[in-house]
Amino acid sequence: MPFVAKQCGVQFSPPSIVLIYESNVKDTNKMRKRIIPVRNFSKCSDCCMAAERMKHHIRHRAYLESVSLGQLERLHIVLRDHMQGHSLEHTLASLRLDPEEDLNKLDDEELARKKAQMDKLFECNRRRKDDPDFVYDLEVEFKGEVAREPCSWDEEESDDGF
Repeated sequence: MPFVAKQCGVQFSPPSIVLIYESNVKDTNKMRKRIIPVRNFSKCSDCCMAAERMKHHIRHRAYLESVSLGQLERLHIVLRDHMQGHSLEHTLASLRLDPEEDLNKLDDEELARKKAQMDKLFECNRRRKDDPDFVYDLEVEFKGEVAREPCSWDEEESDDGF
């Protein structure tokens, strides 16, 4: 890999992706900056497709090889939201997971993005049988748990009706 990306960012005017990378060509190891213009992109564009097009573009492929597609998509989302008039704080808040957020009110694209984030977080926290700290049938007592309300169906133990 002749280029290793160190930092990525966006430039709003003109819409561009800014890449700070290290060049390993001829053992110079110099830090360089590349500004990649985002062309044919509007406030209604699909960020996933635009990121994929940019990553596989013949001119930028070598530079963006070490940048994940998800990161490029997030940078395109920041650009699109800026074009739509949203603030940077609003955009960054929409990219974070909020456990109190009502996912029923989101559109399909945002819901898919939130679900992908939750899947990624789940896989990071998942315990497998091969993990050294895996414990089968682990029981945990949670602090501050309120007393459970009794239910009528819990009181009866007979199975006479079956």
